[in-house]
Amino acid sequence: MKAIVLAGGYATRMWPITRHRPKMLLPVGESTVIDGIVDELESDERISEIFISTNEAFADEFEAHFEERGTDKISMSVEDTSDEDEKFGVVGALAQLVDREGLGEEDLLVIAGDNLFGFNISEFIDHFKDYDDPTLAAYDVGDLEKAKSYGLIQVENDEIVDFQEKPDNPKSTLVSIACYAFPADAIRFDEYLSGDNNPDEPGWFIQWLVDQGSVRPFSFDGVWYDIGTPESYLEAVEFALGGENIVADDATVENSRLGDNVHVLPGATIRNSDIDDTVVFQDATITDADINDSVIDEKASVDDKDLDGALVGQHSRIQ
Repeated sequence: MKAIVLAGGYATRMWPITRHRPKMLLPVGESTVIDGIVDELESDERISEIFISTNEAFADEFEAHFEERGTDKISMSVEDTSDEDEKFGVVGALAQLVDREGLGEEDLLVIAGDNLFGFNISEFIDHFKDYDDPTLAAYDVGDLEKAKSYGLIQVENDEIVDFQEKPDNPKSTLVSIACYAFPADAIRFDEYLSGDNNPDEPGWFIQWLVDQGSVRPFSFDGVWYDIGTPESYLEAVEFALGGENIVADDATVENSRLGDNVHVLPGATIRNSDIDDTVVFQDATITDADINDSVIDEKASVDDKDLDGALVGQHSRIQ
């Protein structure tokens, strides 16, 4: 079985923090967003190869990251885009990757690289193998208004009978979380696209598969964070830290209070400040400030300023 980790988005809702770095490499506790997923894929012997699907703009960052990390299973697969306006759409990119890498003869697992979820991928693969039908992970968000932002499913007798992609009037609160398994005979992206179908969201492809035959849900409880906004990223950090803090050995914290869920990366300096629920990147400097629910990017400087819910970009100076 092959695996594809989707890491080609530009995360414009998190700019400037993700303007020049992939959000999948943002720190979440002691790891990064994508490493938690890759760790699980590497440990499952049924996964023979892992393709990181990204774009030209971020390919170098991922290559450097995984080279330093070390792995025998990972291959980079780079789509020919370097800007948000050039994107092929998720299904379009998957079709190109399958053709480019010669996939389609084995079962395929496709998972978004910006998710943090409360189940083991091995359990998901077990469930898929029980039926050998297209399978997706599903989570109950418990709120009809929130459900409007996702692909929704209805289930009868452990089979998906209806799929709605971001509906105005949702029929359920059970949503697809961008973790899919396809038997080899269901890897039909080219066929789907040849019918002039939507290339953007994978949910439209799932809806097409539901019309073709059996698609199975893998429902799970616990946590799920779709890390696409600053708010969701900080929520994931809060979950990972659990009220604790991480302060790098070579960071400097003087005459300051660090509240809950503060991550201070190497080389950062904090003096005479009060910090809560915030990530402070490498070599940033914070002096005489009160900062909450914020991300302070590398080599940024905040002096004598109170911030709440702020994103401070690289090399920015706020006084």
